[in-house]
Amino acid sequence: MDNQRLNNKVKQRDFKLNALLEITAAINANLSVGSLLEQYERVLREHLSIEKIILFTKEENWQCILRFGVQSGEIKDIISDDFFTASKEISLTTGRSKESFDLAIPIVQNGHTIAYVLAGDNSEQEIRMSPVIKHMRFIQTITNILVVAIQNRKLQEDNIRQERIKKELELAAEMQAILLPHHLPKNKHYEVSAFYKAHQQVGGDYYDFMELGEHEVVFCMADVSGKGVSAAFLMANFQAYLRSIFTYNKGNLVEIVTELNDRVMQTALGEKYITLFLGVYNKESRLLRYVNCGHNPPVLGDRNGYTQQLKLGTIGLGMFEELPRVVEGSLVLEPESIIVCFTDGLVETENLNKEEYGPERLEKVLLAFFKDGISVINETIMQSLNDFKGEAPYNDDLAILSCRFH
Repeated sequence: MDNQRLNNKVKQRDFKLNALLEITAAINANLSVGSLLEQYERVLREHLSIEKIILFTKEENWQCILRFGVQSGEIKDIISDDFFTASKEISLTTGRSKESFDLAIPIVQNGHTIAYVLAGDNSEQEIRMSPVIKHMRFIQTITNILVVAIQNRKLQEDNIRQERIKKELELAAEMQAILLPHHLPKNKHYEVSAFYKAHQQVGGDYYDFMELGEHEVVFCMADVSGKGVSAAFLMANFQAYLRSIFTYNKGNLVEIVTELNDRVMQTALGEKYITLFLGVYNKESRLLRYVNCGHNPPVLGDRNGYTQQLKLGTIGLGMFEELPRVVEGSLVLEPESIIVCFTDGLVETENLNKEEYGPERLEKVLLAFFKDGISVINETIMQSLNDFKGEAPYNDDLAILSCRFH
């Protein structure tokens, strides 16, 4: 009898050792999480005669990743974080039944509980030592190996995903840098300077300044709703649309913004919209024609100390399939007039008291430093903004395009 018992113990020890080696080999072979769980279940169910198991791992809450011996749907897949610390009984109550378990075995790594195994018997009337009690240490060991492997797999997948996101951001940032004009003009007709700061690695702000034949130039400032890669890609498409339209339609701004609205609707499918200020300036007549599509009104200042906001236009592009009435603004610019275009990241920046910088402060800076060079004015605006916000963070992309018309 003693020899038989000894032989059984040796066989059981060898089986447990082999089971650990097999699951470790499966982990090293990079088998899927589903395959690992199948092998784990087979060891407990077929070889150790464990009749019911529920395995919870720690995410934001406790999440069930394996169950057997209990009816599907009877036990919730997710339970609250305080369940195991609050429960005095090892049981889970559902709408129709109450599942009881012999043990709740904690799985601990580096002092933190990362999983719980609820294990029990279905045959409570049978007089014998429960396999759960008998094999508790082994259940704890093999579960620890399994759960740590699953967590490492998830961490590895997260790292791969983060690396892919990083590469996408780098690509989008490179693309965005290419889209923004690198050389802004400074000649007898006008002087142009710009500033851009993305809230994240890439953003959804866009500005441009380009010649339209011999006598006219077009300049714009645009802002996509939202931030990040999706905003950057939508803005890249929009820039391509805008430039292509001006190759065949150089005059009618109402037609141009109507076509741009159609393109944005087709691309964004109503999920995002773009605000836009679009201006066309004639060097001979000094006539400025513009349409403001829901954008922050640019500030126009002249040498007489007068300022105004360029508001006429319509709503943002991509908000509706058809734009309501579009109004084209027009005015003749005084010599040395300055137009400062900007996105809401400038005027909506807050200080620690939750006060916004606002367009009024911008107008005061413009008039106070009106005679300085246009790049100096942009630098002074940013210095004024930084002094105003203090230690408060930037919360949005920020772009400035300033133009002096001689």
